[in-house]
Amino acid sequence: MRLGITASLTDRDMAPAALAAAIEERGFDALFLPEHTHLPVREDDPPALVDGVRPDDYRRSLCPLVALSTAVATTQRIQLGTGILLAAQHDPIVLAKQVATLDHLSGGRFTLGIGFGWNRAEAEDHGVDFAGRRALVREYLLCMQALWSQEEAEFHGELVDLPPAWAWPKPVQQPRVQTLVGGGAGAAVFAAVVDYADGWMPIGGSGLSDAIPRLHMVAAKAGRDPATLTVIPFGTIGTKAKLEHYSSLGVTEVVLRVGAGGADEMLAQLDALAPLRAVAANLD
Repeated sequence: MRLGITASLTDRDMAPAALAAAIEERGFDALFLPEHTHLPVREDDPPALVDGVRPDDYRRSLCPLVALSTAVATTQRIQLGTGILLAAQHDPIVLAKQVATLDHLSGGRFTLGIGFGWNRAEAEDHGVDFAGRRALVREYLLCMQALWSQEEAEFHGELVDLPPAWAWPKPVQQPRVQTLVGGGAGAAVFAAVVDYADGWMPIGGSGLSDAIPRLHMVAAKAGRDPATLTVIPFGTIGTKAKLEHYSSLGVTEVVLRVGAGGADEMLAQLDALAPLRAVAANLD
């Protein structure tokens, strides 16, 4: 079993390049960074704080794509990914270029974890119709996949129209960069996974005994082989029992959450998780 790490880094925390190097040195397998472009000052839409998440994680969040680009040069092995990127809040042509460049420069080590977003005000500040964001994300991703895989790329949808265009670099991963959809075990998320992605990132990872079979049923009904879908519990508080449970469900990768902070604090958390590496190694 592979073990990755996620943390909500801000401009006051350990630098992402240094964190990525420390993760690789300690034998972990991935670094995932989240995204919030900004936090609107609106009392009717407060941040969805969970245990260990600070208000500044929303207000001062680093751009994950820029942050991960700095980690390309300090690592050679680990996967670098977004967990999660709010795709509706991006221009799809620009985002396709950014992702392809990261995958190219990292030698195919980039994972695009995307989500639909919960903060209506944040989305609206980007001009996004909150109710229609899922349909928009779908067409953005399909357009991006065309840009990644076609020499003369084009895409024609109801919301996005791209006439024939040239765009390089192409990502190392073909026909698309590994794409995972984050979110709860709902019909909309499962439909997106089966339609245009490679797997599901269930936030926290609870309830998978029931959820994974339901995802597989959706895939089979759509004519897609369930075995082609990856399930990566994300932002998990890791324990030996939890990893063993996930392994019994066929899960082969888990992303553990650590609190952001200074280098000493974050390195201590990584070291405290080190025993789980041995547990994971025995679950292969």
